[in-house]
Amino acid sequence: MDPIIAAASVIAASLAVGLAAIGPGIGQGNAAGQAVEGIARQPEAEGKIRGTLLLSLAFMEALTIYGLVVSLVLLFANPFS
Repeated sequence: MDPIIAAASVIAASLAVGLAAIGPGIGQGNAAGQAVEGIARQPEAEGKIRGTLLLSLAFMEALTIYGLVVSLVLLFANPFS
């Protein structure tokens, strides 16, 4: 494999994981904060808020996993080599 392609693949993999973690990380923090605020305002709606929060956190985490998959493809099954 060409060293330039290998170096570019490593840089792209690190950027894929880093950028894929920033957005969901901010979103998860924001969602958790709003859920705590909602539970504090209406404690009787805790079950609905918690269920919706967990579902949305799972979807956000899936975006991070997609970034991890892209980086693993770039590192170990490089289509550009």
